Amino acid sequence: MEVALYLLPVTLGDTAIEKVLPSYNREIIVNIKHFIVEDVRSARRFLKKVDADICIDELTFYPLNKHTSPEAISGYLAPLAEGHSMGVISEAGCPAVADPGADVVAIAQKRNFKVVPLVGPSSIILSVMGSGFNGQSFAFHGYLPIEPADRMRRLKELEARVYSENQTQLFIETPYRNHKMLEDILKTCRPQTKLCIAANITCEGEFIQTKTVKEWKGKLPELNKIPCIFLIYK
Repeated sequence: MEVALYLLPVTLGDTAIEKVLPSYNREIIVNIKHFIVEDVRSARRFLKKVDADICIDELTFYPLNKHTSPEAISGYLAPLAEGHSMGVISEAGCPAVADPGADVVAIAQKRNFKVVPLVGPSSIILSVMGSGFNGQSFAFHGYLPIEPADRMRRLKELEARVYSENQTQLFIETPYRNHKMLEDILKTCRPQTKLCIAANITCEGEFIQTKTVKEWKGKLPELNKIPCIFLIYK
């Protein structure tokens, strides 16, 4: 196996590994002893799902989240510099996409280490695929402002880009605030603007449906505490 920083996608929920990850990923993972992870506990669970025979106690984990200092992140790649492959594991989906893993990848690129992204599920890409919206030009904005006036202003800005740039706009919300987000979208956006709600992607109860804002009114699904991604287009 070539020495590199491997970006290791994980499932988006409790989906079986074999449904969303190639067998090649397992071949790579079982040969890595150093992992940079968003959450150590969930990373351990994921690795055991990949191969129950993996000895967790023989592995080294480096936590990477919003509290990790730039100095610590810089030191995480020491094993790679010594000739040992490393893996980056996110909490869900693909590392370095809407994920702190991007910081360590940037350092690896700067130091000319080989970076290898492996195939796996991305809610961003899968939702665009299932929406029927423009897949040639789209933008993911993460979380929108929490304060109502700021959020509605931001929604208007994104909707304006839909019409002026012919660009699909994507964003997310904390699962327990999904309904508030939907209420604000229906209140703020034009009746003819299309909204795709993509929930539980690749998991049991997957829901991906596109309607106009007008058509969604009074017919919203129950989405409390369910991972969702929202897309708007014309």
